[in-house]
Amino acid sequence: MTGAARGIGAAIAEALHREGAHLALLDRENELCQRRAAELGALPFDVDLADPVATAEVMQRAIDALGGVDVLVNNAGILRMAPLLDITVDDWDATFDVNVRAMLVTTQVAARSMIERGQGGCIVNMASMGGKVGSPNQAHYAASKAAVIGLTRVTAMELGPHGIRANCICPGYVLTEMGADTRTPEMVAAWSSMSPLGRCATPSEVADMAVFLVSDEARYCTGQAMNVSGGMVMH
Repeated sequence: MTGAARGIGAAIAEALHREGAHLALLDRENELCQRRAAELGALPFDVDLADPVATAEVMQRAIDALGGVDVLVNNAGILRMAPLLDITVDDWDATFDVNVRAMLVTTQVAARSMIERGQGGCIVNMASMGGKVGSPNQAHYAASKAAVIGLTRVTAMELGPHGIRANCICPGYVLTEMGADTRTPEMVAAWSSMSPLGRCATPSEVADMAVFLVSDEARYCTGQAMNVSGGMVMH
């Protein structure tokens, strides 16, 4: 899985480990990834997902080290807040490079391996509530997450005949390291008020959805964009 060093990714890695998964963790934060891998008995791989060539190479090395792949979790993502009129081309490209293109590359490598093995598989992509409804100062992020939803649907359509399921998760506001430098107590209170449950999500609640989607209980679930938004989004 990608982006497992922190936040939601770390929670998903821990949850999958508890279910007995053998994990390969891909992250650019090498030292933190190494520590996380040591805690979980996982294999750490240092890679900048903005580099498509390196991403493909490292993904294949991870699969080879594991002896195959049954599940791919594409969690890595970046968020750069900026008003619509201030977004630069570099900001836009950087967001899509990590949030979407890297997901395409890892999916291609993993899916080819899954097809060759002939045992099917599961792909879980991290989208966002923002990919469905958007949010001010996040046009590039929202557009990238909408692209993730579209990519997931087509992945499900094309890989379904090979027994490979693909779904994505659309979290609402989750209090992680991402965006922490711009987050204020007033913002958290405002976000919490948007949910009928009156709070933001925890990383473990998003991780629970990931575990469900890769489990046999979700064996007839594919092409879905699953909300984990506390009712902030209801479609």
